[in-house]
Amino acid sequence: MKNKFRCLPLGILKFLQGGLMASLAIALLALPVASIAQETTSDVRGNLTGPDGTPAAGVSVRITDTRTGRSNATTTSPSGRFVIGDLAVGGPYTISITSEAYANQRITDIELALGETFYLELQLGAAAMDEVVVTAAAVQAVQVAVGPSSTFNFDDIQNAPSINRDIRDIVRLDPRVYIDEAFVDAIQCVGANPRFNSLTVDGVKQNDNFGLNSNGYPTERMPFPFDAIQNVALELSPYDVQYGGFTACNINAVTRSGTNDFSGRVWLDYGDNDLVGDKLEGDKLPGGKFDETRYGMSLGGPIIEDKLFFFLAYEKLEGANTFDRCAGDQSCGRPVLGVSQAQLDRIRDIAVNQYGFDPGDTLSSLPNEDEKILARLDWTINDSHNAALTHIYNDGFNWNESDDDADEFEFSNHFY
Repeated sequence: MKNKFRCLPLGILKFLQGGLMASLAIALLALPVASIAQETTSDVRGNLTGPDGTPAAGVSVRITDTRTGRSNATTTSPSGRFVIGDLAVGGPYTISITSEAYANQRITDIELALGETFYLELQLGAAAMDEVVVTAAAVQAVQVAVGPSSTFNFDDIQNAPSINRDIRDIVRLDPRVYIDEAFVDAIQCVGANPRFNSLTVDGVKQNDNFGLNSNGYPTERMPFPFDAIQNVALELSPYDVQYGGFTACNINAVTRSGTNDFSGRVWLDYGDNDLVGDKLEGDKLPGGKFDETRYGMSLGGPIIEDKLFFFLAYEKLEGANTFDRCAGDQSCGRPVLGVSQAQLDRIRDIAVNQYGFDPGDTLSSLPNEDEKILARLDWTINDSHNAALTHIYNDGFNWNESDDDADEFEFSNHFY
């Protein structure tokens, strides 16, 4: 079923889109920062001690994102502790520790997980030592989550098998998640109904508020390009006060941003009816003619090095919905028993010639489309402030039979 806005003249549609975006921008400016419900960043906390085990107070700690050059700095408290927040997920990061009382130290190759705190426990050397450089794996550091969860970083997402190019292919790696392939691939977290889940993208909920879909999305398919995902956290029982609005699980995703290095990709995949099976346990099951093409691209990089970055992702599906219904004396996936093809032909003939109503044809496939666009800008204002603007566009549709009980047959005009 296509979006009704397609029927509007282009000029009116552009006017409505412009007014909507202006209203949205004003609303966003009026919202307090705390209105963003889910975590979109990471934190680093630490406890530094001197060579004798006493707290290392007044030590300068600076963490730098090597992808963008953005850095944040603080000093340790009298108890030797420090906290640095609002850090983009992923990495690698470098932590530089400088002090006149202790040896300088640098920790490299730190990766930050979405919604988790990187905790660093470190004993500094004597001032007479040269600078010490170690990797994150060689120091006492752990990721601390806010509750039972699974996190998937960029490498996990890129290396996971995802023939469907969907976030479901990622979260299904958690054994507490079941993907119901017999029911529109709905996500079931610890056995709960998919409607009790929540999906957030960059802190903004992307839920099916009207309850029209069973897949958990507000759209027919995942509402944003797969290549735009940076990190995903599957949160089952987060105890942080910021979380709410779901009783099963929260699927929390953050999108990619540009870095100081240009990167991109172009991809294409194709399939048709000749590339799928046509037999079941030796029985011939003729399917409809169809072909399916998916293609897309992504590109990210700096507009102003160390300051302003962009990321674009585009994905389009030109596919088909296939139908496996036929008369009881025909060969197909789900024959309607008790009615023959001759009877269906007679029913259609009577409807057309006696009542002037065309019920449609017997179809085995219908074409569908799905188009997704994501554009993101990131601005590093200074060490304490940064801004991000993300735009997501999705337009897609599917075809369905109005009734598909075992004893009912639908001509094409009964599809929606």
